Amino acid sequence: MPITGYTMALSWSPEFCKPRADDRSHAVQCSGTNGRFGLVVHGLWPEGGQSWPQWCEAKNALTPAEVRGNMCLMPSERLIARQWAKHGACMVKRPANYLKIIRVLRSGLRLPDYDRISREDALTAGRIRAAFADANPGWREEAIGVKLNERGWLEEIRLCYSKTFRPVRCTPSRWGAKDTAPAKIWRGL
Repeated sequence: MPITGYTMALSWSPEFCKPRADDRSHAVQCSGTNGRFGLVVHGLWPEGGQSWPQWCEAKNALTPAEVRGNMCLMPSERLIARQWAKHGACMVKRPANYLKIIRVLRSGLRLPDYDRISREDALTAGRIRAAFADANPGWREEAIGVKLNERGWLEEIRLCYSKTFRPVRCTPSRWGAKDTAPAKIWRGL
């Protein structure tokens, strides 16, 4: 299936870690031993028209060095391995190239102070989206998806890219919450 675009998912770590603080399988990200994470890369996902190419045959395996070298971006060995197997193998032949694309894209982003923004009255998904666009010239709000959980807490920011890795309007499945949706951001306290 031809790739028509990409989505970079940035997970809000405090919300992810809320029920997992004592879970040994998420200790790197959630125990606090390695500091506290804010937005971390969940993955980079290819798109193909109306579908998401996934679980393509991987000809090359991740090396331990590749995993270790990317733990600051994706603080879970299991997450890195799963994202490579599920999505990366559909994009490129080598895991090192998949991880390099993620590093390049992530290094070009400035993250808003969502800790400060979380204290604002009447916070909405639109404000979360606008804060990201304001921090990143060249990004329009239409290219930034906001995923809230069923209780209205921020779970993920989804950045929508064209097949040439330029910001592009999100499809409805990537857009997430409407701008007017009430939102909350867990600070991990």
